[in-house]
Amino acid sequence: MPASSDHCACPSGRCRVGSHLIGVRTETGLGYVSPPLPVTEEFIELVTAGRGAAEERFRFTEPCIERGCQQWTGNGCGLIDELIVALPAASGADLPLCGIRDRCRWFHQHGASACGVCPYVATDNRGRLAPLKFEVS
Repeated sequence: MPASSDHCACPSGRCRVGSHLIGVRTETGLGYVSPPLPVTEEFIELVTAGRGAAEERFRFTEPCIERGCQQWTGNGCGLIDELIVALPAASGADLPLCGIRDRCRWFHQHGASACGVCPYVATDNRGRLAPLKFEVS
């Protein structure tokens, strides 16, 4: 994603050409990739070959499409609003090294609290603009 973009970035995008890799799930949490890496056809083939949805193992960013997303409330992303309420203990965590914070939709809405819950999100890739799910480990 270009740093000059004035459009907010969704921190829970899908694995497709044009999106960017921002994190890798590990046994201990989410390892952030900074700066974000462009997703290519070769990357998609590599990470999806017989392994299921890439979104279960990686985190991606895409431009926030606002009204085009099922999570949009009219004023912002409803998913992060729900996460802040559902995971209040996580919302006070230290800020991770993040490659999109300056344009992150969630950070713009909730500041550092959004960064605390962000690692718990796994994108559900089963529908075109499927709702997102989150897990607490």
